[in-house]
Amino acid sequence: MACLLSSGVAGLRIDNVDVHVAQELLAKGHRYLDVRTEEEFKKGHVENALNIPYMIINKSLGREKNPKFMNQVLSAIGKEEKLVVGCKSGVRSMYAIEDLLSELSMQKFKHVCNMEGGFDAWVKKGLPVHYPNKTEL
Repeated sequence: MACLLSSGVAGLRIDNVDVHVAQELLAKGHRYLDVRTEEEFKKGHVENALNIPYMIINKSLGREKNPKFMNQVLSAIGKEEKLVVGCKSGVRSMYAIEDLLSELSMQKFKHVCNMEGGFDAWVKKGLPVHYPNKTEL
């Protein structure tokens, strides 16, 4: 099953998949990149998800883009890996994918899908959620 092209951000073509297709892709070896904050991730996530926040909480400024996002992704994921990217509702993940696919990026990723509706849609559809115990945190 391949990602289906359906939208774009800043002139980039981004593939969107619903949560059921995302689940199938994960079962076939895609990796789930969760770009929510660490606090959101700790409340529950897709099994075996890798959490690299796209936005961070700055106590004086509120949320801001994680300046280390691309470096953290590049240190954890090979650019040839197949990724499903998700956040809470599907918005931050679109921005994260924009960075991952950007022509300006020297390490452009090639196989990336956005999970439409994000983790909220995953939960709403009753798909499995991993709740970390205290020893995992």
